[in-house]
Amino acid sequence: MNPRVGNNADPSSEESEDDELNIAGTHAGWLEPPQPQDLVLTLLADNVRNRLDKVWSGGLVRLLSEFGFTTGAARVALARLVRRDLIARSKEGRVVYYELTERTERLLKEGDRRIFTLGQDDCDDDGITVLIHTLHEEHRLERARLARRLRFLRFSPLQDSIWISAGNRQDDVLPLLVELNVAEYCSLVIGRMSADTRLQSLVERAWDLPALGKRYEEFVSLFGKYDGADVVDDATAFRTRTQLMHNFRQFPSLDPGVGKTLWPHPKSRAVAIDIFGRTYRDLAEPAHRHFDDVTSVVKAGVR
Repeated sequence: MNPRVGNNADPSSEESEDDELNIAGTHAGWLEPPQPQDLVLTLLADNVRNRLDKVWSGGLVRLLSEFGFTTGAARVALARLVRRDLIARSKEGRVVYYELTERTERLLKEGDRRIFTLGQDDCDDDGITVLIHTLHEEHRLERARLARRLRFLRFSPLQDSIWISAGNRQDDVLPLLVELNVAEYCSLVIGRMSADTRLQSLVERAWDLPALGKRYEEFVSLFGKYDGADVVDDATAFRTRTQLMHNFRQFPSLDPGVGKTLWPHPKSRAVAIDIFGRTYRDLAEPAHRHFDDVTSVVKAGVR
């Protein structure tokens, strides 16, 4: 079983936007090319949050063009994010600005917790959480939202309506069911595996562990060269750091978060986690410089 990749705490992934133009896949540096809305939120999370109150819209469009997106695709993505209350739009004179909403701040904070603690809280006992839902076709959007958020909580489907996770995830799941307004359709079971069965075999059926190991290897191959290396310029640092985050932030959705007794971790897992932590930190300063330079209304001569 090979679950669809996605950052489930990423609010941009809650709805399908199949009609958005995505040409980022023609550029190197992606394990899975992003959609424009994904990239906008990554840019804001990495460069605006905890640094700036808002950012010039024209600068965001210019930055998206560096990743291969057209002006039209960028502006459509921004408009849709506003419509979904993921970013807020304001004007000062003729200049348009965007900022993150409280809802997005909350979801990104949840995402940070999963991303930056990957590998630190692996479950190594025989505890298990099972979620069963009865959301039918008329609740298609609710099903999709629940699925994406469950993946980020390290759940994987055994069947369409049965999801499992190692360990006790009750404190994470119950608030999510209330937030998504689907609690009445869901049942949560917390327990332990029978002594006659093994959780390891269930984990192996629910997660595509060989594919995950290969993906960690691809990440190391793609970004290992930047670990401790001198970056040529600020623009390169910015693009590399953005791609680093976009690629790595998908791992919490794919990784079961279990210890080595349940899944003999490939060596590339620990290496990928180390590369991400160091490189994301080391590239922050030059990446922020480039972001600030491109989004400066003063330098752009905008009035």
